[in-house]
Amino acid sequence: MKKTKAQAIFRDNPRLHGLARRLQRCFLVLGVTSLFIPLPVALAQTAATSSAGNDINPMTTDTAAQEILRKADQIRFPTEGFQVDISILSTKADQSTEARKYQVLSKGNDKTVVIVTEPASERGQTMLMSGRELWVFLPSVSQPVRLSLAQRLTGQVANGDLARANFAGDYTPRIVRTEEIHGDNYTVLELTAVDRSVTYQRVMYWVNQKNNTPHKAEFYSLSNRLLKTAYYDNFKKMAGKLRPTRLTMVDSIRAGEKSVLEYDEMKVRDIPDKYFTKDYLKKVD
Repeated sequence: MKKTKAQAIFRDNPRLHGLARRLQRCFLVLGVTSLFIPLPVALAQTAATSSAGNDINPMTTDTAAQEILRKADQIRFPTEGFQVDISILSTKADQSTEARKYQVLSKGNDKTVVIVTEPASERGQTMLMSGRELWVFLPSVSQPVRLSLAQRLTGQVANGDLARANFAGDYTPRIVRTEEIHGDNYTVLELTAVDRSVTYQRVMYWVNQKNNTPHKAEFYSLSNRLLKTAYYDNFKKMAGKLRPTRLTMVDSIRAGEKSVLEYDEMKVRDIPDKYFTKDYLKKVD
């Protein structure tokens, strides 16, 4: 900025006058009698730069990282509406196990219905996600109950692990490094939550550079504590694409605890929007 313009900004802004006087007194106390730039001009330049910066987003988008994340999401789940059966076997530290089954209907990244199919005692319980709002319908309760995506569903599995179909809508990615694992090269992405309503606040995500398949993910809390590590494997063709059909989630806090999710009968399905409403929870088939 030219000096004459900076001086004009200073002249027309009385708030800068008082600030200049206070700073000059501080400089005199410290024995500083001259500056490379006259103080009024420096203050005016700072004010003008700050004003211009209000129109610029300081968070630049890493398009390469976004593209990697988008392609890995498409490997995990179809981009269109789909249905999938999920079996979860959770193992506790004492080696006791708990088995549960769900049917998931999903459309985009913000519409999901999760239906409990086993155990029989909980059959009829249904979760609905619309946007980032998550509700559970219990047959014994007349009104749906609001839940958090981060709340535990079963074992090491959070509600959001079933209710959110992809990472791209919830996280801002950046490329951290590349790693070689068993002869394959992987891009390591750091995913930062777009807000506190998502399932995890930070995720480290390993994606195969050759075919964009996910390898593993580390999930962290708001305090940056490692909660669990997930491994994607047993790739099979489902819904027209090679996808991981098994996800193993290992607890990083309670030693010996893990949950294994098996995906089966995945198919692309045109699901009406009316399915994803609280009034329709009882009628989903």
